[in-house]
Amino acid sequence: MADNPYASGQDYQFWRRAVSRTEAHLVDPVTRPKFTLTRTDRIATAGSCFAQHISRRLGALGFNYFVPEAGEGLAPEERARGQYGVFSARYGNLYTVHQLNQLFREAMHGERREETAWQREDGRFVDPYRPTVEPEGYASPAEVAEAREEHLAHVRQVFAEADIFVFTLGLTEAWRSRQDGAVFPLAPGVAGGAFDETRHEFHNFTIDETRAELAEFLDALRAVNPGVRVLLTVSPVPLIATYEDRHVLVSTTYSKSVLRVAAQAACDASDWVDYFPSYEIITGSPTGGMYFEEDSREVNSIGVAHAMRSFVAAYTDEGDGRADMALRREESEAYGDAASIVCDEEEVDRSVSS
Repeated sequence: MADNPYASGQDYQFWRRAVSRTEAHLVDPVTRPKFTLTRTDRIATAGSCFAQHISRRLGALGFNYFVPEAGEGLAPEERARGQYGVFSARYGNLYTVHQLNQLFREAMHGERREETAWQREDGRFVDPYRPTVEPEGYASPAEVAEAREEHLAHVRQVFAEADIFVFTLGLTEAWRSRQDGAVFPLAPGVAGGAFDETRHEFHNFTIDETRAELAEFLDALRAVNPGVRVLLTVSPVPLIATYEDRHVLVSTTYSKSVLRVAAQAACDASDWVDYFPSYEIITGSPTGGMYFEEDSREVNSIGVAHAMRSFVAAYTDEGDGRADMALRREESEAYGDAASIVCDEEEVDRSVSS
């Protein structure tokens, strides 16, 4: 047989060998991790809801989950209510790359925003850039500002001191200020404030905008933290709603496609940036949707277990390699609390439900 360019390919490069002839729960798309995590590495997390699964698993394994803003001195129930430890700092969900980069500029370079406090219907105030982290709200805009300054001090630690920074890209759709372009995690009026079309606008970020913003953030992060390594993932959770005048499934495909391409571009540009395919594990055709709950949106405990076992096997020395990736009942049960994941986006659905 004549030679051809595919003759020397590895099994994982061929669909039949890597997917068709592999049981769905054994499919493992991680091939060549650029780096590994050690127990001494300070591992920080940020991003959309799915990033929380990684932090929980690493913490349970005894890795150094880096949480500068941990709510020391508070009772466990208070920490849970205030979203302490959900991410490395109480920034709530950073759904877009633009949210992440503007937080970096604010924390590290003192960039300020026009809108600094939103009032709720009960008269209390919230931080527009993390409106759900304080369930009781604040008594005044001054209290919001004070709490934010305290928060930013912890954020600076995250960016400057983390050895590994894990970021899960979640959305491209966003609401932002017409005054200074600041991006919010939720539309004004959903969890505080009031929508004003003269001050607020919807924007769906393009691939060019997303790639450029991510590249800018990574360059800036490396400038303040030269040894940091970054692990990118794309959330497999579909949009809960779209503001575009089209089907939510179409908008979801657009959003995830943009984010996946942007993540790949960042990985291709740097040897210290890697991509973990949690999106592919959860949404791939081999599983036939079995990793989602009945609503076809929330990721179930079995799907989380598969993704995290692949992660542990590839990036840590705690896994047993790929020789035994069978689903184990006890592992699935360990993720039985997947429904407790904090997602600001849920407020959108609640705000329009009767």
